[in-house]
Amino acid sequence: MPMKMSGNIIMIHVDGSLGEGGGQVLRTSLSLSALTGKGMRIKKIRENRSSPGLKHQHLQAVRAAAEICDAEVEGDRMGSKQIQFIPHEIKSGNYHFSIPTAGSSSLVLQTLFLPLTMAGDTSRVTIEGGTHVKWSPCFHYLDWQWMDYLERIGYQGKLSLIKAGYYPQGGGEIKAVIVPGQGSRSIDLVERGNLKQIRGISAVTDLPDHITRRMRDRLVSRLGRKYPLNDIRINQIQGRGKGAFCGLLVEFESSQACYFSLGERGKRAESVADELVDQVLRFMNTDGCIDQYLADQLLLPLALLDDKSRLRVPEITSHLVTNAKVIQKFISVEFEVDSDLGQPGIVTIIP
Repeated sequence: MPMKMSGNIIMIHVDGSLGEGGGQVLRTSLSLSALTGKGMRIKKIRENRSSPGLKHQHLQAVRAAAEICDAEVEGDRMGSKQIQFIPHEIKSGNYHFSIPTAGSSSLVLQTLFLPLTMAGDTSRVTIEGGTHVKWSPCFHYLDWQWMDYLERIGYQGKLSLIKAGYYPQGGGEIKAVIVPGQGSRSIDLVERGNLKQIRGISAVTDLPDHITRRMRDRLVSRLGRKYPLNDIRINQIQGRGKGAFCGLLVEFESSQACYFSLGERGKRAESVADELVDQVLRFMNTDGCIDQYLADQLLLPLALLDDKSRLRVPEITSHLVTNAKVIQKFISVEFEVDSDLGQPGIVTIIP
């Protein structure tokens, strides 16, 4: 429970081993500390990971969050398992943050986006690091799916990919323009309607063009007879190092889902495409309205609204349950889940 401290600062105590015990607990806590003005102490950071404590991308998220709100921070060093974060006023600006590895630039941006919508003017943020790396939403997912739904809720912003960055080099660069303003529209997504089309991308950086064609051909051969495919583009994308990925946006009358698959050394182009198709087919065999990844990413913006929202998801994930528990430590909101972990269900957010 929140506890009053000297100087009228409310301190929230967060157990970093909560639920999955990963970096999401830290990032959500940083966002909410900045948004609410409540101080935060978090211990056991990434306790359930094979290498606990702050890594480069987590450390950059802490320091970036501190910069946008002049926070007082203790414990912000590599490997640290606990920090104290006391925020002050959120301020707009032109910000530049750099992750010296292939750590996810997307996850740092998601930490900052909602707090910067509370600033007094438009902010411009540049983040260097990995843009298409494992265990995080790639840039195209942010642009096609995450940003689309933030705009439906009422937030405004624009994302740009300057250059791609892959594991292990990193070195990619994304830019974001974040416009001040609060979300105002709740979401009720329990029926997705008829499928309209599936469109997507097959792309490489500094690899032969035949890889893009092979990924695209595999997507078409496995999906094209059953589903309406449209505009699956092949691209050579500027970036640092070599990389490959493909992604699909599944568009219904009332909602959309998005999935991506990444290449890696020794993985055939067809295998990259097969991984993506398998994800899409699993989703299509449910009645989910959005992909399971977006569900936990929307909990916080929807929890900040005045009205109830509902999301029918293809899977209740531990990420979603963990994020809900962290959010409830900072603000008064109810989350109702009508199914078990790993099963399809409806999530209701009641501010």
